[in-house]
Amino acid sequence: MPAWRLERHDLKGLGLVELCERYDEIDLWIDPCANDQLQLICLLHFLRSRGEIASRLTLSQSDLRIGEYTPEEVANWRLPGDHFELATRAWQAFGAPTPRDWFGLSKQDLSLLPRLKHAVVELLEELPSRATGIGATETRILEFIAEGGLRPKDLFARLFSDEERTKRCVFDYWELGALLDRLARCPAPAINGVSEGPFTLEMHVDRDRHERYNQGLLGLTPLGWTILGGKDDFSRHNPIQRWWGGTELTNDHLWRWDPDNKVLIAPDES
Repeated sequence: MPAWRLERHDLKGLGLVELCERYDEIDLWIDPCANDQLQLICLLHFLRSRGEIASRLTLSQSDLRIGEYTPEEVANWRLPGDHFELATRAWQAFGAPTPRDWFGLSKQDLSLLPRLKHAVVELLEELPSRATGIGATETRILEFIAEGGLRPKDLFARLFSDEERTKRCVFDYWELGALLDRLARCPAPAINGVSEGPFTLEMHVDRDRHERYNQGLLGLTPLGWTILGGKDDFSRHNPIQRWWGGTELTNDHLWRWDPDNKVLIAPDES
């Protein structure tokens, strides 16, 4: 909530629980993007133990981002029922040390939280692919760059366009910058043209560095082209050490996703 709105209603400085305790009815407005669905299950899991607050919650969801609807349309979205047990199960699955439980959710009835199943699959697709060792958004980055003529600022504009966000909206700005770094600033890059970095706040506040970053013309390296063609594996050439939920992914502990068969592949199976 914006600071000015908090100040107007004398709510500045209150925590989430204190804020909720002030109201008899609480509406949660949740967008369908995978990241928003993660925030939803985290929030419901947190509020589950607060029975006095949980009993006052109403959940509102849609298939499109809330800003694309009129207030009159939004008024018809409300979902009755108790979603807290499912949210806790999903949140614990995402934080588990392997993706097995999260994959298990894709086989279950998640209709109480109707956009969650799509988010489950979208996040599984961000695991390293069985064939290429990169996730779905990383693959999308390579596809855009392969078209030619893009600088980093153009790439971000494409990734955050309304058309693209209706297809895939897992990561925010900073996470996408980290993905681009991971593909370009490594021993065997898949991308060239990233002339500045790393993608941090410090780089952004330095006007010269930020300008150099945005002026670089992006292209695929020979390795990038073979990865995009499904003929090479990024992890064979570069160290992997990142987190997917509660799972630490490394070259020796690399959980993968088979997008064609929609199968989770354990490290000892790849």
